[in-house]
Amino acid sequence: MSTDETVKLFDALTRLLGVLVWPALIGFVIFRFRASVGSFMADLSEFTLKGGGFEASAKRRQAEAAAALGAANATRSSTDETTGHVARAPRATAQIVSELVTPSVIRRAARSVVLWVDERPESNIHERQALEALGISFVLSTSTDDALEKSKQQSFDAIISDMGRPPDPHAGYTLLEKLRTVDNQTPYIIYAGSRSPEHQAESRRRGAVGCTNRPDELFEMVLRALESPARN
Repeated sequence: MSTDETVKLFDALTRLLGVLVWPALIGFVIFRFRASVGSFMADLSEFTLKGGGFEASAKRRQAEAAAALGAANATRSSTDETTGHVARAPRATAQIVSELVTPSVIRRAARSVVLWVDERPESNIHERQALEALGISFVLSTSTDDALEKSKQQSFDAIISDMGRPPDPHAGYTLLEKLRTVDNQTPYIIYAGSRSPEHQAESRRRGAVGCTNRPDELFEMVLRALESPARN
């Protein structure tokens, strides 16, 4: 199965998980796509069944988030070859979700609103789906000025920004600096084309939580930021 077909498959799984009973979905996927995604679905089944204390709805949220992250990883690995992004194995993605998504995280996520700034919001659909599966709401913005205006109108629990937005190749830093100038201390995450040590150190020096080009790291950064006592 090609990368494009895999992305489409994960996208379909994300939608199906919201409306189908999980055991029935496992049976359907194993029958229809057993050669391509059998191991991934087995991993999801394993970690959801281990959480005996979770309600069925919480398990479903875990599964939806993991499926969306799988789609995001597949998309990134196919479109960002020049950035050195390598998609994590399905088992690793499932394990990350299993460890991070607890009942308290789900309760916090359900009350959270995140501002996502990117001139091409359609490029981050799967990443948003992974977080929306936990109950997080998003407000989208495509420019620095619009993001600043939205941040004046309401408080956000976290802000995600890309880096370059014409005509400013460092728009991610520009927005961060302007927010901090007016004492807006909302946790700020840069989701761009690099996660090099130099860029990570620079983003933290400027006051961001960090920077990454990996969907799973973004997922973790957002959830940890929502637990931060420094939210605006």
